[in-house]
Amino acid sequence: MSALIEEKVEAPATPQPAYPDYRSISLIVGCAIFLEQVDGTVLATALPAMARDFSVSAPAMSVAVTSYLLALAILIPVSGTIADRFGAKRVFNSSIAVFILGSILCSLTHSLPMMVAARLLQGMGGAMMAPVGRLMILRTVERRHLVSSMTWTLMPAILGTMAGPPLGGFIVQYLDWRWIFYINVPIGVLGYWLVRRYIPVVHGIARSARFDWLGFALCSAGLGCLLFGLELFGENTRVANALGLIALGAAALLAYVWHAKRRVDPVMDLSLLRIDSFRLSVVSGSLMRITQGAQPFLLPLLFQIGLGFSALRSGQLILAVSLGALMARGFTTRILRQVGFRRAMVYNGVLASLGYAVCAFFQPEWPFWLMFGLLVCCGAFMSFQFAAYNTVAYEAVPADRMSAANSFYSTLQQLMLSVGVCCGALILKFTMAVGQNVEPSRLNFSVAFLIVTAISLTSTRWHRAFAHDAGHELSGHRQR
Repeated sequence: MSALIEEKVEAPATPQPAYPDYRSISLIVGCAIFLEQVDGTVLATALPAMARDFSVSAPAMSVAVTSYLLALAILIPVSGTIADRFGAKRVFNSSIAVFILGSILCSLTHSLPMMVAARLLQGMGGAMMAPVGRLMILRTVERRHLVSSMTWTLMPAILGTMAGPPLGGFIVQYLDWRWIFYINVPIGVLGYWLVRRYIPVVHGIARSARFDWLGFALCSAGLGCLLFGLELFGENTRVANALGLIALGAAALLAYVWHAKRRVDPVMDLSLLRIDSFRLSVVSGSLMRITQGAQPFLLPLLFQIGLGFSALRSGQLILAVSLGALMARGFTTRILRQVGFRRAMVYNGVLASLGYAVCAFFQPEWPFWLMFGLLVCCGAFMSFQFAAYNTVAYEAVPADRMSAANSFYSTLQQLMLSVGVCCGALILKFTMAVGQNVEPSRLNFSVAFLIVTAISLTSTRWHRAFAHDAGHELSGHRQR
């Protein structure tokens, strides 16, 4: 498929540095992301068991997910700056080492606050892996190979999401949940060695301006207060504190917007939003990622608490989402070449949103194969949509601004995944309070799935705003 695209697209006029084959770089970067995906999907399956050990309700375990995503959202904005200053390869390998250390500490925790602290450290490592890995690809791969390269990168990541749910179900049912963090150690060590052995030294863009410490402080404080405010909002005893944190976070972010407009080299360059394809990818992708962020939190709880399935059966069903995502990689490039980015995102975006609405109607007596098949479709639609976003976003970004664009895009990506988890947990807590439930019921889950689906459907307006020829140089699509 990639060969067909390469024949139609002219090579760029500027010479490219001699790097190893883009498939090798993409697969090695993907293996590091594999580590993150295994950890996240395994953890989702284990949340009910961890809640019992920590003597908290299952929805309260959302903080174990959002604390990790919070660390990502805070540190990703400076990932490009750090990679430019210390070298992308060195930063990438250091992030793997920090992630392994955080995983070991997670396995030693005995309370929810300890788990949150360990997950924050783990997130500090994860914050650099995906964005710096993507940055290395953007700087080493020719534009005509970019769609294929992103596809190769996502293959190990998808395999991670496939392996995680059944592995997590097996560990929870037959071993101790702490083993879900031990398995990160050998995978991380292998990734560390592969990067040192095969990834070339990637030179960054020289930065003459001083680091934007004030912007970093405002951005970090704003994101942190906003996310933890949303996390606390559903807890009836902390509504005032939650509202205060949300207001403080919003004020800090507004102050950052004012600050960024007056600085030449801000930590997050808001002027990138003037680029149409980048701005539309950010806005529409953010709305879709609320649903994508909520589903790995809601689905395991729905299956184990709402429908009464075992952890192993829950993991088997969640595997379907990853299987669908893997299948989508086989036809993503071809469809984009045939119909173009705009039309594909408009129609597939609706299907991807409605796919998760179906989860609201799952019943315990439904056949296993039916639920599995529906979740395969959900994973395929969502995977296709995000592959399109992650490629067309950089279509018109100049080479000297690629690092800033990558940091900005990755920050918003992780932020909206965190908002998705918070939204799912908030809706569950609110509906439980209305029904006076101790544990969430099937109806509570149905309401949560329908609300996050409605949010992602609003992205259709932004999909329609893309130019008809958006991304044609990347996909090879030509208007008739």
